[in-house]
Amino acid sequence: MAVPALLLRRLLGAVPLLLVVSFAVFLLVGLAPGDPAARIAGENSTPERIEEIRKALNLDAPLLERYAYWVADAARGDFGRSLATTEPVIDLMARRVPITLSLTALALVISIVLGMIGGIAAAVWRNGIADRVITALASLGLALPSFWVALILVVPLAIERNWFPALGYEPLSDGFGPWLRSLTLPAVTLALLPSAEMALQVRAALIETLEKDYIVAARARGLSSASITLKHALKNAAIPVVTVLGFRIAQLLGGSVIIESVFALNGLGTLAITAALASDMPVLLGLTMVTTLAVVVVNFLVDASYLYFNPRGRGA
Repeated sequence: MAVPALLLRRLLGAVPLLLVVSFAVFLLVGLAPGDPAARIAGENSTPERIEEIRKALNLDAPLLERYAYWVADAARGDFGRSLATTEPVIDLMARRVPITLSLTALALVISIVLGMIGGIAAAVWRNGIADRVITALASLGLALPSFWVALILVVPLAIERNWFPALGYEPLSDGFGPWLRSLTLPAVTLALLPSAEMALQVRAALIETLEKDYIVAARARGLSSASITLKHALKNAAIPVVTVLGFRIAQLLGGSVIIESVFALNGLGTLAITAALASDMPVLLGLTMVTTLAVVVVNFLVDASYLYFNPRGRGA
């Protein structure tokens, strides 16, 4: 299959995925106990007022009918209005996307830097002290809960020494320094698990690649260890690493929910928690579509990277 056709098939496969995910969320929220109209009206509202709100928001229509209307509006980029605030969902998300995107991007950079450096060092000096220390630290990183790590970092670095703020977010428009300081602790906390897993994955893939015949031949030709590792072995060991990275990007988006709550960052994660507690279906559906679309884009980029790292796959 040609490269454009292969990637096009991946994109077309995202359409039924988006429909299935959105309908599942629509169904679960619709079956949840409680009446959204009653919550919006308030405790002292009359039954007439509750019924008026229910009709105004089309909550009295059958579930499938409401879902069909929602899909038609979402296809035009209209995710409706929040049941709690009546504000357009797209506006609610637009204000919070920069926070979650900044947190996820910085955590991803930290994960790649720490994971690649740690994995390469462990593979090059395998069975040595560096390998054992890095492997032990990576194993510890996989075992520690992120919220617990957040508390451990906040006490010495934010409360006792005031090197970083313990809570809140500074937008990039206020300066790069304040922006970076406000995100350092949550990004490091969020990056701990993916960087640990990446280090172990890089180590395993690189050790396997360094034992292949063409690497032995390269050593026989007198190439330096750095050249062999970075120019030859690392590229061929990259496919399983990229696969893990693709999975972890999606998990970084999910993990931001907890981290944003701990560090009081008003991103998409805290918006999701607020919407879930209020059974705010339009907001939940909008968040679901945005995060699912982000995962689809990441998987598409991962598939495209396979064609770069493995040229033989271009003719598949």
